Amino acid sequence: MNNIYVYEFGDSLYLNITNRCPNNCEFCLRRFKDGVSGNKLWLLKEPTFDELTEDISLFPLSKYREAVFCGFGEPTCNLSMMSQIGPYLKKKGMSVRLNTNGLGNLINNRKDVAKLIAPYIDSVSVSLNASTPEVYDEICRSKYGQDAFFAMLDFVKDCVKEGIDTTMSVVDFIGEEEIEACRRLVATTGANFRVRETVYEDTEY
Repeated sequence: MNNIYVYEFGDSLYLNITNRCPNNCEFCLRRFKDGVSGNKLWLLKEPTFDELTEDISLFPLSKYREAVFCGFGEPTCNLSMMSQIGPYLKKKGMSVRLNTNGLGNLINNRKDVAKLIAPYIDSVSVSLNASTPEVYDEICRSKYGQDAFFAMLDFVKDCVKEGIDTTMSVVDFIGEEEIEACRRLVATTGANFRVRETVYEDTEY
């Protein structure tokens, strides 16, 4: 374990601000790897604002297409840090993306997370992975049970309403029939839809 808070992956700069997550998804990268591209992402502690900005300053921001809240945990588990660093990155001219399970409202016991992050988050990618609450619970094993599925959909709709470029994604191992069912579900939210490869190597996750 160490404290890699910022790392580059492809043409994006990634922010690893927490290892906490309410889900235990069977396909999650951290179930079988310690990190990405040689970066070990298990943290000894979560970053302070000064630690995170100091690490960000080591990277030439103009080199990257975007900054992404995505590491070895659910970023909205550290919503207070997101709310500090997001505006900081926007002032630096960065486009900012959030990769999330969509459970920020449940995690933070509030109903307005999409509205809160809209000023500094340009795009959101939400991991869907199932077309029904039963299958979602089986695959993602959330501590919130089946309530997580409905909270996720509400969050996506809120993001779309707030004008955030929003995408819901599934992993390819769930099978074509389930993928198509998810595609139909996503169409009801107004979000975009993407199928991503199961991650066993250094690919987008």
